[in-house]
Amino acid sequence: MSQASSPTRFADLNPPARLLMGPGPVDVYPGVLRAMSTPMLGQFDPQFTAYMNEVMVLYRQIFRTENHWTLLIDGTARAGIEACLTSMIVPGDKVLVPIFGRFGHLLMEICQRCGADVVTLETDWGTVFEPDQITDAIKINAPNLVAMVHGDTSTTMAQPLYEIGPICRETGALLYVDATATLGGNPVEVDSWKLDAVTAGLQKCMSGPPGCAPTTINERVAERVKSRKHIEAGIRQDGFENAAGPRIQSNYFDLAMLMDYWGPARLNHHTEATTMLYAARECARIVLDEGLANGFARHRQASRAIRSGLDAMGLRLFGDADHRMANVTGVFIPPAVDGDKVRGELLQDFGIEIGTSFGPLHGKIWRIGTMGHVCRKSNILRCLNALEAVLRRNGFESPPNAGIDAADEAYESEA
Repeated sequence: MSQASSPTRFADLNPPARLLMGPGPVDVYPGVLRAMSTPMLGQFDPQFTAYMNEVMVLYRQIFRTENHWTLLIDGTARAGIEACLTSMIVPGDKVLVPIFGRFGHLLMEICQRCGADVVTLETDWGTVFEPDQITDAIKINAPNLVAMVHGDTSTTMAQPLYEIGPICRETGALLYVDATATLGGNPVEVDSWKLDAVTAGLQKCMSGPPGCAPTTINERVAERVKSRKHIEAGIRQDGFENAAGPRIQSNYFDLAMLMDYWGPARLNHHTEATTMLYAARECARIVLDEGLANGFARHRQASRAIRSGLDAMGLRLFGDADHRMANVTGVFIPPAVDGDKVRGELLQDFGIEIGTSFGPLHGKIWRIGTMGHVCRKSNILRCLNALEAVLRRNGFESPPNAGIDAADEAYESEA
């Protein structure tokens, strides 16, 4: 019998219950799941464009900025990175990329694909840069653009930025920042830190699904982008003249046209990802209802608790303690323990996912995420209890209940 006459069928979706405590994605806020099930609207329905405007208002507050151009790029967090770098970089521009983990290497590659003359600055994974290192590199290389990661989940480190923005302003360089791993769980002060363009995602501290990239750009970036504005012929209005600057290489990630889509012109550039916009709106609403400062404190408290528990179990934490993110913890895999086997048993027997690692850290550390909706005491204790049990059966002994007792004490000490 041919395949055409016996089509394959599958059961309804019924994914197993998981507690996602890796470096992302993480469990989604229930309110976000409800928002995603609400009715579809046309992209130019007045109610829908009102929701678009509300998203812009909400994410200005999340990013701590007055930037008018604060919007969503459809696609995962990398879509925001590509949109900004593709639209900001003119082939031949000099770009400085400080690298302290996997995602710095990603920025380097994207900049190279954009035709930039890329200069890199590297430090060991598990450390960050001193401000003077970056300042000196800017003064020596005179880049048009500095592209940096704020928090790199591959190393669990966060790079301080408050001294980088001012030196970029002094030297005339634009500063792009990837805040995918930090937005919503660690302070991201776009205006006071003088960050010119910042992008993120929903799937980490914002506790939403991957699929759109909150993005904010200031007028310095907007002017550069507008100098390259070319509108595709099929939607170009009579009398429009393309800008003199070189056309942005990507149509989909063309910020000049995206700004017109999100602005009063409502350029029919693409069909908005309606359900993702609903999700992004609800993520921001939940985060702001809690209060940014309260959310940051909750993330810090959860990290202190799980780190206290891991330490009490006899496990060794990874990286520079002064620059760890408040939402991801790296922990060395004990000698003679099969890290992937432990992760597999945690998932299979306890329904808990923790992360593996990349590059020079592959097979050396686990990464445990405490972000967004996951960032609660019950989840911290559940993870530590399960990890202790799985480690014991794999030959690593720790004092019984040491992890959960230490975590519980850490919570009680801040009560």
